[in-house]
Amino acid sequence: KDREHKEHKRDKERGNWKNCHSSLSIKVEEDTGYHHPIKHEKALKRERDEDDRYEHKPKKVKVDNEKKVKKRKQEEDDGGFEEREKPKKRTKEVKKDTTGGKKKAKNEPEEKWKWWEEEKCTDGSKWRFLEHKGPVFPPPYEPLPDRVRFHYDGKAMKLSPGAEEVATFYAKMLDHEYTTKDIFRKNFFKDWRKEMTSEEKSKITELKKCDFTEMHEYFKAQSEARKQMSKEEKQKIKEENERILQEYGYCVMDNHRERIGNFRIEPPGLFRGRGDHPKMGKLKRRIRPEDIIINCSKDSVHPKAPPGTRWKEVRHDNKVTWLVSWTEKIQGSIKYIMLNPSSRIKGEKDWQKYETARRLKKIVERIRAQYREDWRSKEMRIRQRAVALYFIDKLALRAGNEKDEGETADTVGCCSLRVEHIRLHPQMDGQDYVVELDFPGKDSIRYYNKVSVEKRVFKNLQLFLENKQAKDDLFDRLNTSILNKHLQELMDGLTAKVFRTYNASITLQQQLKELTSSDDNIPEKILSYNRANRAVAVLCNHQRAPPKTFEKSMHNLQTKIDEKKKQLSAAKKELKAAKADAKTLRDEKSKRVVETKKKAVQRISEQLMKLEVQATDREENKQIALGTSKLNYLDPRISVAWCKKLGVPIEKIYNKTQREKFAWAIDMTDEDFEF
Repeated sequence: KDREHKEHKRDKERGNWKNCHSSLSIKVEEDTGYHHPIKHEKALKRERDEDDRYEHKPKKVKVDNEKKVKKRKQEEDDGGFEEREKPKKRTKEVKKDTTGGKKKAKNEPEEKWKWWEEEKCTDGSKWRFLEHKGPVFPPPYEPLPDRVRFHYDGKAMKLSPGAEEVATFYAKMLDHEYTTKDIFRKNFFKDWRKEMTSEEKSKITELKKCDFTEMHEYFKAQSEARKQMSKEEKQKIKEENERILQEYGYCVMDNHRERIGNFRIEPPGLFRGRGDHPKMGKLKRRIRPEDIIINCSKDSVHPKAPPGTRWKEVRHDNKVTWLVSWTEKIQGSIKYIMLNPSSRIKGEKDWQKYETARRLKKIVERIRAQYREDWRSKEMRIRQRAVALYFIDKLALRAGNEKDEGETADTVGCCSLRVEHIRLHPQMDGQDYVVELDFPGKDSIRYYNKVSVEKRVFKNLQLFLENKQAKDDLFDRLNTSILNKHLQELMDGLTAKVFRTYNASITLQQQLKELTSSDDNIPEKILSYNRANRAVAVLCNHQRAPPKTFEKSMHNLQTKIDEKKKQLSAAKKELKAAKADAKTLRDEKSKRVVETKKKAVQRISEQLMKLEVQATDREENKQIALGTSKLNYLDPRISVAWCKKLGVPIEKIYNKTQREKFAWAIDMTDEDFEF
């Protein structure tokens, strides 16, 4: 018994409270071989919940939470095991459960599933059991009041419900720049006419004669009314949203309650697209239950379709991770409802992604030596492939996918570069062999870079450009399929994205070592971290437009800095006067006053320094999007190790949502981790 108690304390000291709890509060059954032995508590839950899986599960999770609280109170003075199971019998459990789920949500971090401590399934299945309630559909269309009218050619006109609904989509966007674009207006009008009656079609023939002003003003007034809602009204809406979240926002996967990502079906509206998309303005039609494919366990309670409708299909495919899917009708792409980024499935995928990038680190020098050798190949296709791989490695370019002309925006990646996107300069800005790249990248964000390359790369590029027109492909003997096949031959699982992930993560690690000093204070360390993160964002071309409120927020910050400088100046004068008094009086009281004034100067100096660091950081990040690389390309274990090594609170680097997403990295990483 003493030995078991010591093991319990050791588990607690390691932070492994959940495992400690499992071993103490529940008798261990024989291991099935699938779950890690420390997780037997979960296996028992499945048996217990077979008859009332979904509705009553929150109550049973809540009981576990209470048991943990009881156990913490008893752990130091109670060495027995039998007594620790007593909370099961107490009536307080029922009382606590009546709070309906909001309290449960607050306690959820205590119930965090440490999936990374379990053995991973190797048969390709993503789950053993999956149960959910399906998606939430947008509310039906509510016709406009009679006083809100549409005008055509100066005359009021009553529209049919279908035509009126589509007209409201346009009216809501009147003050947006989209409605000034010809392609948006053309696509909208074409699709709108399809919803009109024959009488409406004969009357409404030109968009420029349409007046949506009254509709627009109505929706603006509604928006203002929502802002002016009373506290009670807002609370009522919040409670209803919370109720929907608790019912539809969670699923049961392998006997664990997991958060779903976006469980709401997107409402109908007008397609915007990214960049100058050729289909902007087209009508996104309402998604109905008959369009929806549900994926869940055979032995689960299947989601019910809304009354009078049915699902397109109900599947039981545990080789995929999505819960709901449908085909989007503008581009024909498949949309999914999946789990939240903090879920096991998403976490495992992230972990695997960074481990693949770490495998690349071991062989990257061999790959580089190979593509350098291929620059001299007698075959043009091999030379082009080697130069493209150099660009992907050195510049972190995306591979670039083939696209159907006219179907998507003209965005470009490495393999789809055209002659018009590149210029060669034997000498430029004091550097030799400069390549100037200028093209629309992902989401139509401009990629512009001038980079000095190796002489052999420069000579090959000159060769690739010979006898070609501006619209011709730079790499005319290469496409993404050929490149990806070659990458797979170099290393299993290797893609252009793995190169981006590797280069982003290794850059962050190197920059943190160069920029950070252990002698810096916390604000200076965070500034160094953001500068290292910024170097990665620049490498990956993660740009953004300056926020609309940027100038105002900078002005407010500068006002605070000026005010703090005045305070510091006044504090220094007071300190000087106190020192003069102390020199004259030479008593204890005057010495204490000097010490107090010194501390005041020091405190105000630190506050001023924090504000100035904040201003520098904000200015430097004005047009750089740090979040994309932090969430998608940087191994979180690098950041966690840096925080632990330098004593920076993890909350200063990752917000609550990000900490939930990277819980696996925070739990498993020590300060000596190397990518």
